[in-house]
Amino acid sequence: MAETGIARRVATATLVVISIVVVALALWKLKLLIALLFLGFVIASAMRPTVEWLYKRARVPRSVGVVLHYLVFFGAVALFLYLVVPVAITQVHGAIGTVPTTTKQLHHAALHSHGLRHAILSAVDKWLRRLPSGAGLLHPAIAATKTAFEVLIGLLFMFAVGAYWIFERDNAIALVQALVPRRHRRVTRDTWVLIDMKLGAFVRGEFLLVIVVGSLLSLAFWLDGEPYWLLVGAFAGVVELVPIIGPIGAGVLAVGVGLTAGWGVAIGAGIAVLVLRQLEDYVIAPRVLGRAVGLSPLVVLVSVIGIGYLLGAAYVLLAIPIAAIVSTLIDVVIHNRDPAEEDAPAVLFAGQKGES
Repeated sequence: MAETGIARRVATATLVVISIVVVALALWKLKLLIALLFLGFVIASAMRPTVEWLYKRARVPRSVGVVLHYLVFFGAVALFLYLVVPVAITQVHGAIGTVPTTTKQLHHAALHSHGLRHAILSAVDKWLRRLPSGAGLLHPAIAATKTAFEVLIGLLFMFAVGAYWIFERDNAIALVQALVPRRHRRVTRDTWVLIDMKLGAFVRGEFLLVIVVGSLLSLAFWLDGEPYWLLVGAFAGVVELVPIIGPIGAGVLAVGVGLTAGWGVAIGAGIAVLVLRQLEDYVIAPRVLGRAVGLSPLVVLVSVIGIGYLLGAAYVLLAIPIAAIVSTLIDVVIHNRDPAEEDAPAVLFAGQKGES
């Protein structure tokens, strides 16, 4: 009988381990779908405070509030493109000059150009020479079209998840609460709401930093005489979304482009990036992000490298949100902190811990 009991426990443990491995492999295969779902949840957390404010103060239905948020977001993107793209096109044209219209002209221009123009035209020339000819071009064209369609569907799915999660989050919390012991239900809800507020504050703060950094650096590069100042400044703003690595890449690019105009311009661009970096670390970020996620620079660095190594560079944007969730769970579960007593992070708008 004892041997039978041991065999049964071993068989049960084996089945549990196999089940965990199978679930882990399934989740790994579905990592893109899970990432899009997670990003949708993050978008909802960023919108929720203003959606709730509009509903409670102005009696604007939540569905209308979500639509208004998306209209404002896409309107801001369209305005940015309207203001920036014409200048960017002019600067690109200045970077490469008259665009060759044939392969022969491109090859000739690549051989007889210098600086940034030579680098761009040479890269395009090499890429075109590696392309298949004739019917062989059909397959890359189909693949590119398929990829573009998949990206579009992914973006639409992500924004749709964000809209639906505004209404479904509380139902999900109630479901999880029903699965845990009664004595843990209040803490479960408060922890979930605290995580939601942290993610929302972080996202709103990041987009503010993108605008502030891109605008200030573009102005600084223009005053410094940096070639293609708007392109480099806009790039520096966008890569603020990639922690640590993004700002370093922006600085390297600014100095490299500045070298095409002279050492003075390159040094000026480097100083501009360094000064803004210090200003961001000690003035802008504390005021904009505050203690939104409460992560140390070391934790951020390890999270970025770890996520990039495990999942790929495309998933680096998820590093800080994932680290914020893990950090909050550690504080609640291991350090026994009461999430209801934690300060609610606020960037532009503060979430309400008692919201439903």
